Amino acid sequence: MNTEIVKIEKVLPNPSNPRIIKDDKFKKLVKSIQEFPQMLDLRPIVVDANMVVLGGNMRLKACKAAGLKEVPIVVADNLTEEQQAEFIIKDNVGFGEWDWDLLANEWEAELLDEWGLNVPLWNLNETEDQKKDSTEYDFENFDNSGFTTIKIVLEDEKAKELIDRIDLMKGEKNLSEFVYEYFCN
Repeated sequence: MNTEIVKIEKVLPNPSNPRIIKDDKFKKLVKSIQEFPQMLDLRPIVVDANMVVLGGNMRLKACKAAGLKEVPIVVADNLTEEQQAEFIIKDNVGFGEWDWDLLANEWEAELLDEWGLNVPLWNLNETEDQKKDSTEYDFENFDNSGFTTIKIVLEDEKAKELIDRIDLMKGEKNLSEFVYEYFCN
């Protein structure tokens, strides 16, 4: 399969696309495409033989919003209908997990946020009033890799609930996994 550059109006959004990006995240995607259009060459939009998007519906929408006239595509014309349906879902499934410790130590939180990564434990826009109504907690977590300290800033009324839940689960699972699940689910 070769990448080709086509006029953007030739590429048709998939009306059955099950994944959406809205509001601030969509604005970040548009900005990302404007600032780093080479990303599209590395990850072109995947279309079927009828030019309907199989992978990259939100990128196509963001490209239009960014004012692009052409986009790189790959035509996947050798897939069955079942394979196309499978591709649509698998292209949007996030396999794997983020290594939050590595991200915290190696990357700037503001850049990660700007690039669209949900950083659940890093409140980048906290106001001074919110800081006054919150309490900072440090939890030590022991897992296979050793001790990890997790710093959490919570509104006071949420803190007791979280601490009670942590006390109940001690030893049952990795604390960082628990905190991630608590805040992201």
